[in-house]
Amino acid sequence: MRKYLFKITGIFLAIIICVSFIKNNNKMETAKVKWISLFDGKTFDGWHNFNKTGSVTGWDIEDGSMVCLGAGANGGDIVTNAAYENFELKWEWKISKEGNSGVLYHVVEDAKYSGPYQTGPEYQLIDDVGFPQKLEEWQKTGADYAMNVPNESKKLKPVGEWNTSKIVFNKGHVEHWLNEAKIVEFRAWDAEWTKKKTTGKWKDYPDYGLAKTGLIALQDHGHKTFFKNIMIKEL
Repeated sequence: MRKYLFKITGIFLAIIICVSFIKNNNKMETAKVKWISLFDGKTFDGWHNFNKTGSVTGWDIEDGSMVCLGAGANGGDIVTNAAYENFELKWEWKISKEGNSGVLYHVVEDAKYSGPYQTGPEYQLIDDVGFPQKLEEWQKTGADYAMNVPNESKKLKPVGEWNTSKIVFNKGHVEHWLNEAKIVEFRAWDAEWTKKKTTGKWKDYPDYGLAKTGLIALQDHGHKTFFKNIMIKEL
């Protein structure tokens, strides 16, 4: 009987120790994963113009927002100093009438690239309603530009109002969110993705979407666009 009680007690102790270890480990993992601000609301610290050094040009800061002045198409794209692999990226944005912009990731800097779009997939931002030219679904806000179109859950606010967006990239699993709704979901680098890349707009850009890690970019497409509360959490 005494041996039996010792065995039962030992089992209970082992269970308690395991549960305690799991809880503590989960707490440690949670503590490691935290949101980091990519914009302090006052300066361009942590950012630079694509393929350039020195102070950021073509952008300004207004009322706590990072503002693309729309100086010229692709002339003022800015990128983070740091590179990211797996992450959640969220931000708030609004665009001017007839505006066009985008947020890109896994961007590679090199003199052979004229812009971030040649390597980085893009979360499209555009005036869906007032843009002066006809837009295909793959060109509209929230699309994985020229690759994957938004679903029926998409709800875009009118020009001049703030929207919230999020990109999740986790080991090739990708999600686009707009105003709290998931509107795009796909897997990078699989057969379907490769077919879209090699037969569509990106067929003449061999390095598009291949990088596993890279910079975050905000696009200057010649229109005034506002960004704030830009946050990232590495996964």
